[in-house]
Amino acid sequence: MNFSAIKVIYRAEMMRAINTLFQTLASPVISTSLYFIVFGSAIGSRIQTIDGISYGLFIVPGLTMLTILTQSISNASFGIFFPKFNGTIYEILIAPLSFFEALIGYVGAAATKAFVIGCVILLTANLFVDLEIQHPIWMMTFLVLTCISFSLFGFIIGLWADSFEKLQIVPILVITPLVFLGGSFYSISMLPPFWQTVSLFNPVVYLVSGFRWSFFEVSDVNVWTSLSMIFVFLAICLTIVSLMFKTGYKLKD
Repeated sequence: MNFSAIKVIYRAEMMRAINTLFQTLASPVISTSLYFIVFGSAIGSRIQTIDGISYGLFIVPGLTMLTILTQSISNASFGIFFPKFNGTIYEILIAPLSFFEALIGYVGAAATKAFVIGCVILLTANLFVDLEIQHPIWMMTFLVLTCISFSLFGFIIGLWADSFEKLQIVPILVITPLVFLGGSFYSISMLPPFWQTVSLFNPVVYLVSGFRWSFFEVSDVNVWTSLSMIFVFLAICLTIVSLMFKTGYKLKD
């Protein structure tokens, strides 16, 4: 294992985030505050409780998931796309490191940045609601696994994209709708039976449900099912990235 190469890639990606630290941290803080003002106050005043939990508390896991999914994808996709864009990707391809080592560097940095932002979201939420976490170890497990798996997904998007416009297509047209329709701001048990069944085909439902269970012991699906779905998604992403590197897809053109 070439730890020196991994460290170089990881530090370079983290330095890029540190150089834009204000934007990196200010954006989630402002957006979280706005969500609480709009959803927590305006809508929350009309919705008393969901499953015995105040609406302001109920939306915290979904709001956190919304942010870390988008941040994981955007950080990882841009991290690998930019070397492709400026031609420095060939330095990585000819360097004495395997695709797995490069993957650890890029995805590790993206997951770290998303994890930090997730923690900032939770700290910001604590200013608006009295947040208590029933199962902190489970919460950290879901948070870390989600950051890693969706950083891998973002890495795939970065390899696939050949323009800055394509980097935005999947997050905007696919991920954001899935998050909003995945029980982030409501319980799928509130939906008619048909739409409850349809919602179970949305992978984000399992992420949000498991994450919410770690806070309140309330979930739409079994927590072990949620955890299993994350590992399945993680395995699929690893397989796809491995095939893309081995075939040189969008890398050796």
